[in-house]
Amino acid sequence: MNFDVAAEAYDRYMGAWSQQLSTQLADLAGVRPGQRVLDVGCGPGALTAELVARVGPESVSAVDPSASFIAAAMTRHPRVDLRQAAAEALPYPDDTFDAALAQLVVHFMADPVAGLREMARVTRHGSVVAACVWDFGGGRGPLGPFWDAVRETDSNATDESNLAGARQGHLEQLFGATGLRQVEEKTLSANRSYSSFEDWWEPFTQGVGPGGVYVAGLDPGRQAELRERCRSMLPAGPIVLTAKAWAARGLV
Repeated sequence: MNFDVAAEAYDRYMGAWSQQLSTQLADLAGVRPGQRVLDVGCGPGALTAELVARVGPESVSAVDPSASFIAAAMTRHPRVDLRQAAAEALPYPDDTFDAALAQLVVHFMADPVAGLREMARVTRHGSVVAACVWDFGGGRGPLGPFWDAVRETDSNATDESNLAGARQGHLEQLFGATGLRQVEEKTLSANRSYSSFEDWWEPFTQGVGPGGVYVAGLDPGRQAELRERCRSMLPAGPIVLTAKAWAARGLV
């Protein structure tokens, strides 16, 4: 999946959504001063910023497999321990952190159970692992109108509804498969306003994530067809969307 893109492109695509989830996910994990915490799949640093505000930069570590995202996060958070790494191979010893969090990441892990097990490995006994994933399976993710239009114009398209954790109960099942205890699932909510259709559409042209990759793979005619189908499904502006994410927490 393509996330080796400019941080600014990701910010336009998902940043405003991520910022709203960050506070809720950190609350779910019980992040508080005095803890040492890990942000897995940090991207350009939306959740990292929330963690820094709660525990201070010296108590935050963050990893992401994308070199461009790590470079951007280093610029934004120069005092945070930032490393380029995948969730399935975290570069930390056992029992290092008081909480490990993964925001909008589990569904893109090459092996979600292995990634969550790594998060549990580096987290101390009795501490928290927490994650969230958009409810793509229930059609309540922020990209719902886009994928609805894609399915109407391309019956062979693969959307994000079958990704790991993206349907009710699946994130909880993945947590259980890692051996985490007292696993609970809840719903997080976020909303975003776009000034116009162009404001909403432009991020899909930046090649970010499954949606951007899909648009980039279309020839100009089919891209124009999809764009106009999306336009017909949305108000002229402002466009206000609400999205839901599945979240889970468990104890190591």
